[in-house]
Amino acid sequence: MFDKLLGFFSIDMGIDLGTCNTLVAVRGQGIVLNEPSVVAVRKGTNQVLMTRNGPAVGWVAKEMLGKTPGAISAIRPLKDGVISDFEITEAMLSYFIKKVTAKAKFIGPRVVISIPGGITEVEKRAVIDSASRAGARSTYLLEEPVAAAIGAGLPFAEATASMIVDIGGGTTEVAIMSLADIATCESVRVAGDDMDEAIIAHMKRTYNLMVGEQTAERIKIEIGSASPLPEEMTMEVRGRDLISGLPRKATVTSEEIREALMEPVTAISEAVMRTLERAEPELAADLVENGIMMAGGGALLRGLPEVLNKSTGLTVKLADDPLTCVARGTAIYLENLEEWKFTLESDRNM
Repeated sequence: MFDKLLGFFSIDMGIDLGTCNTLVAVRGQGIVLNEPSVVAVRKGTNQVLMTRNGPAVGWVAKEMLGKTPGAISAIRPLKDGVISDFEITEAMLSYFIKKVTAKAKFIGPRVVISIPGGITEVEKRAVIDSASRAGARSTYLLEEPVAAAIGAGLPFAEATASMIVDIGGGTTEVAIMSLADIATCESVRVAGDDMDEAIIAHMKRTYNLMVGEQTAERIKIEIGSASPLPEEMTMEVRGRDLISGLPRKATVTSEEIREALMEPVTAISEAVMRTLERAEPELAADLVENGIMMAGGGALLRGLPEVLNKSTGLTVKLADDPLTCVARGTAIYLENLEEWKFTLESDRNM
């Protein structure tokens, strides 16, 4: 009862703690923060770098990726959807929470955080501890496919099958849901980051050209695809020559980038097929009509819905604003927290 009373004075929030980006949604306000999950620190320490614009977290830190001098490191503290650096994650969460709750400094927020479906109890504990140390009053964990389904507007609480494919930066979550719970799911650590790595490997192998993560991501966004395009494209790419060590540029085509992306795209398609094969017959029957919903930044890869449609034979749709589906889902869950919180793992029951 006391916690409920405090809720009227705190800014409760839902957090999509992603490998690439962290999004924060506040109850009644929608998405209020969307920043890269990057922190710049002084090398050899966990001391967050201070700049003229404040702590080097989020956008400020992302601009430093691949460009830092020897004394500074730009770190992404989450890998494959889970915390790889506990202290840096805590500093990042603390910065984001303080940025959102600036007007309610004295009462910590209740926080719903989305987590990948396949993480361990130790990894869950790390998320809760990081949020608690960052200033959260209470922390609740919500599985990403459930959050994505809610954010995409699927009828996941009804007695019919809903299928979501959420492709983030570090993991792809595939789940079939019914009656507000997951019937079957699979979490694979192949997603947007692996697509970027495949492009980096292709540039190195084909052109002897070393490019950074941000350049690889830009190539993926501008000319990347999973199936043939109506009109193929080219792009000029700059990097460092692996033989001479000097800056150089090369022109790449969308056809060769599609070939480079085939391995991660195939891995995602196979995860979808495995999940469908495990579905109960009645749920599988529902999916013939309901189809598959795609969410997450990776779902924006051109032609990916067509690839999944071809491999499964089901209708594949892209959610409205797929990048924010999970964050919006946590915010909706937050609005029903008093009713639903007993179904979530939290710092109260771990």
